[in-house]
Amino acid sequence: MSDVDHKFEMPVQSFSLFEKILCRWADRLTAGQLTLIFPSGRKARFLGETSGPTAMIEFRTMRPLRRLAAGGSLGFATSYLEGEWETPDLGAVMDLAIANDGRWHEMMKASPFAALLARMRHRLNRNSKAGSRRNIAYHYDLGNEFYGLWLDETMTYSSALFAQPRAHLAEAQKAKYRRIIEELHIGKDDHVLEIGCGWGGFAEEAIRATGCRVTGLTLSKEQAAFTKTRLKQAGLSDRADIRLEDYRDCQGTFTKVVSIEMFEAVGEENWRTYFDQVRSLLSPTGQAIIQVITIAEDRFAHYRSDADFIQTYIFPGGMLPSIPAFENAAQKAYLSVEDSFRFGRDYEHTLLLWDKSFRENWQRIMSLGFDERFFRMWHYYLQYCAAGFRTGRLDVVQFRLAR
Repeated sequence: MSDVDHKFEMPVQSFSLFEKILCRWADRLTAGQLTLIFPSGRKARFLGETSGPTAMIEFRTMRPLRRLAAGGSLGFATSYLEGEWETPDLGAVMDLAIANDGRWHEMMKASPFAALLARMRHRLNRNSKAGSRRNIAYHYDLGNEFYGLWLDETMTYSSALFAQPRAHLAEAQKAKYRRIIEELHIGKDDHVLEIGCGWGGFAEEAIRATGCRVTGLTLSKEQAAFTKTRLKQAGLSDRADIRLEDYRDCQGTFTKVVSIEMFEAVGEENWRTYFDQVRSLLSPTGQAIIQVITIAEDRFAHYRSDADFIQTYIFPGGMLPSIPAFENAAQKAYLSVEDSFRFGRDYEHTLLLWDKSFRENWQRIMSLGFDERFFRMWHYYLQYCAAGFRTGRLDVVQFRLAR
């Protein structure tokens, strides 16, 4: 990099060492545009060789550089949580980082020691039965009131399915449930097992629509209490059995099995156990639909060897499969993949609606005892995931399985 570069709004020699180091990092930009504002008030603008996202980052301290050097992308995310840098459009920063991953990848890697610590922390969150209860409580027992302030009225915390882009979120969530009901041909004589029943959205919709029986499993005390009350108030409790139970302890035979975005919490070491249990619980002619978030196959090997932002801050013990990894694991348990339906861009839309609702209701959420760091962590989480679906790094798939 020369002392004077046409990408900069002022001569580089006037910059501090901290500013120069960040400029060298940003100068590798190949797509889009990035503006950096430093604590001194000085600015630097970088133009890529091709068009792409336009983003701005304002640094409030010099700490982000140290965190980036030690912790890579996870360190930079931590720096955002601590309020050390700001941006008017977090999604644009995510998109720009992804667009320039080829040039920035090495610089965004954590130091070997920091990466080792992150992996060790992640491994401590393995999903034994006790570990699963602890991991689920960490995320889902933040309180029903918390989730109720920003989820839609169905209290659904998984991707919606938008038949129309302008459809209301609650209607799009019900459309997702209806697709599952129709794909499995659920009727009044069916006994459906839902592994990970959440706050009861699917159970209520399935019972109302078909008159079937639903047994729902959850490890969250908050969810179990809410769902039981919900179904009782709806006059549907005689068709439902909501259990605070690990899927590994479930016994019985069910004509259909449904699991909506619970597989991500199973842990790779338990995938075979999970699929073996699904097979053992299904009747001989039974079928299952498993809705799961997947990661692109070309990123799976790197992802499974490291601990990312979500695993560190949001879902301890979480692990996404690639589509081939999921299908291979199911087939090893003698389950056939009959159909798969992908709708990742619908998840991007869902996440952006959640983020909007979360931010609009922040004052009420804050009154529950959550602080500014929590706000920044959840805003980052929702935008981070939205960017993943927007760029195709993530997808969401409904797999229909049969014995």
